Amino acid sequence: MIEVSFFGFGQSAEIDIILDGAATRRTAEVKTEDGKKERLFLFFDGESLSGKVNITLKRPGYKLEHQGIKIEFLGQIELYYDRGNQHEFTSLVKELARPGELHHNTSYDFDFNQVEKPYEVYTGTNVKLRYFLRVTVVRRLTDLVKEVDLAVHTLSSYPEMNSSIKMEVGIEDSLHIEFEYNKSKYHLKDVIVGKIYFLLVRIKIRHMEIAIIRRETTGSGPNVFNENETIAKYEIMDGSPVRGESIPIRVFLAGYDLTPTMRDINKKFSVRYYLNLVLVDEEERRYFKQQEITLWRKGDRIRKSLQMAPVPVTTPTNGESDQVQAFEKIPTPVNEEPSLEDSPTEEPAPNPAPSEEIPRVESSAEGVSREDA
Repeated sequence: MIEVSFFGFGQSAEIDIILDGAATRRTAEVKTEDGKKERLFLFFDGESLSGKVNITLKRPGYKLEHQGIKIEFLGQIELYYDRGNQHEFTSLVKELARPGELHHNTSYDFDFNQVEKPYEVYTGTNVKLRYFLRVTVVRRLTDLVKEVDLAVHTLSSYPEMNSSIKMEVGIEDSLHIEFEYNKSKYHLKDVIVGKIYFLLVRIKIRHMEIAIIRRETTGSGPNVFNENETIAKYEIMDGSPVRGESIPIRVFLAGYDLTPTMRDINKKFSVRYYLNLVLVDEEERRYFKQQEITLWRKGDRIRKSLQMAPVPVTTPTNGESDQVQAFEKIPTPVNEEPSLEDSPTEEPAPNPAPSEEIPRVESSAEGVSREDA
């Protein structure tokens, strides 16, 4: 905000926030509300913030009266459907000057020591989480305010034990397939490796694709909003497979705009990721199965103070592979937000939860060696 003088001669002072080590500090791209990207200085949980606040008078010889000068470090969540209320989860204040007058350009040092930054910055469809420094020169009529946004990344460390995802799905007496992904937790530069093995094929499949879905959930109770966004989509098979055929999967995550999985952030929102396997038959009927995966950010150097405990996620284990889950069917055409329903002729259910339990049916694929998969 720029102060305008009473006589209309323009702004009377400028505020600049200069961070210590700015010349060598790393930066990160952060998405803005209009979908563009901006580069911000990067910080981590527990890292200190220090620097200088410079106040430059635009008209030498004139004094600047104020009721105090302060700097704040704020962590804030804004829900777009409730823009009038900003939910602060971090708020630190330092007083830089008591009420008085400024007769010349002045600098103030500030230092926020070992600041807690529990969440990662995020700009989504219905919510925004941001960190910023705000300097306020308190005036009688109009305050002078300067804000500088910061990027914050959360680093995680998961144990070596990272079980694979293995499950059989299908349509009773028509199609049974087994899919397997090498892990259930992936860092943001990781590679998803897997395979699809056909145990029973009695319908003509035209092609198969796999997609990465980001699901953003905001609000609570009656004011819950779910948004599905397709981050990436790959066609992994073209043509009808035969029994015993195996299709490999390899998806590189590094090239996509992904964030770590976020669960119940300050009781305001969640961000989850799913692998969506879709089969399309020759009659344009679509069948899909979604499986949640956990994404986390791996740092170059993970200090002990920066490590976060892993959040457990329920995934199928090898012990469940003796059962077959039923495919969900998708009507055609299909939009970018997958929906669950019992029949391709019914209307799609609005924004279903991908983790909804799917009825299981007993496998009829007898005599097929699991070792061949």
